Amino acid sequence: MSLIESLVQEGWLKTDSIKEAFKIIRRADFLPEEAKDLAELNEALPIGYSQTISQPLVVAFMLEQLQPKLDEKILDIGSGSGWTTALLAQIVGEKGKIISVEIVPELKEFGEKNVAKYGFIEKGIVKTVSGDGSNGYPEEAPFDKIIASASASSIPAAWKEQIKIGGKIVAPVGSSIWTILKKSETEFEEIEHPGFVFVPLIDKR
Repeated sequence: MSLIESLVQEGWLKTDSIKEAFKIIRRADFLPEEAKDLAELNEALPIGYSQTISQPLVVAFMLEQLQPKLDEKILDIGSGSGWTTALLAQIVGEKGKIISVEIVPELKEFGEKNVAKYGFIEKGIVKTVSGDGSNGYPEEAPFDKIIASASASSIPAAWKEQIKIGGKIVAPVGSSIWTILKKSETEFEEIEHPGFVFVPLIDKR
């Protein structure tokens, strides 16, 4: 059974557009040469600089929580290998926009090269930024949605400010994934999903 089939069967992948993105965007294209043959493993894999490409079931779970839609503008924090960025770009389509922020310059370049294999940068769907993701990206705010692939000690205030009312943040804090819905400028609904493991968010403080 393929990785995608098992993710569907186990209930991690449910939404058609997310399933389709997983089929089109090959995880192997986002791994270093020496790890490409491990792409079908349902586990996090090292991509250098003490960072990993996330476990597929975690990416599937987070995208299912996020529910990215056609034409949305989404901020992807800690984009690393670019895999999640490319999955999002595939879902939002040519009128959508993904801003990916990565603090490690070498990984930003690695991720950008990987995402470019699918034409998303050339088409202007993805913009990659080198910087501290805990500040969000005010230049392009507000966002429909924000996703983070590294664990923060708390959800940065900048993210809550930069999300539209009715928008959603999906991000790890400690060993839980949090889904945060922005109800009004000051009111947020927060749902915790415990039991996950992430590399910590690097910030410049």
